[in-house]
Amino acid sequence: MTEVVLFHHSQGLTPGVTAFANELRAAGHTVHTPDLFDGRTFGSLEEGQGYVERVGFGEITERGVRAAEPLPRDSVYVGFSLGVLPAQKLAQTRAGARGALLLHACVPVSEFGTAWPDRVPVQVHAKEGDPFFVEDIDAARSLVSDRADAELFLYPGDQHLFADDSLPSYDPDAAKLLTRRAIEFLGSR
Repeated sequence: MTEVVLFHHSQGLTPGVTAFANELRAAGHTVHTPDLFDGRTFGSLEEGQGYVERVGFGEITERGVRAAEPLPRDSVYVGFSLGVLPAQKLAQTRAGARGALLLHACVPVSEFGTAWPDRVPVQVHAKEGDPFFVEDIDAARSLVSDRADAELFLYPGDQHLFADDSLPSYDPDAAKLLTRRAIEFLGSR
């Protein structure tokens, strides 16, 4: 059905990110999960963020862009938190993008261009009290404010990586709803 490029968060390509990818595969989609950390995973968000700070956010973003080069251009780009950086950049700048799912984060559109491209639908999903998403909420609201093909879904609670079932922050009810919405979004592409 839909080609999907799914980028992991700062703890790496965890079993929970892989499980989410498998849910999308079970719905009939082809899902690519590039490993931006060369096999490294981290036991805490702080450890992963320390690694990212040493490597650089720009380098992590470019690793994602390079990983997508051999993949179909007509993909939907999905990012978990840190993975939103390459997902959003590709959705905004790679011709042929079919959509974006930004999970747990959103950066201002101005980070990668002057405007969100026409005919590239987007959904942003986060917990309303997520302390990491608080700094992203204005960018998310701005992104969806004047677009008919953009949606912002805020879930009750304050867990950051609530859709990763391998982490203590996992919220099964919210994750189930997010997954259902993501599958519906992909099915319409």
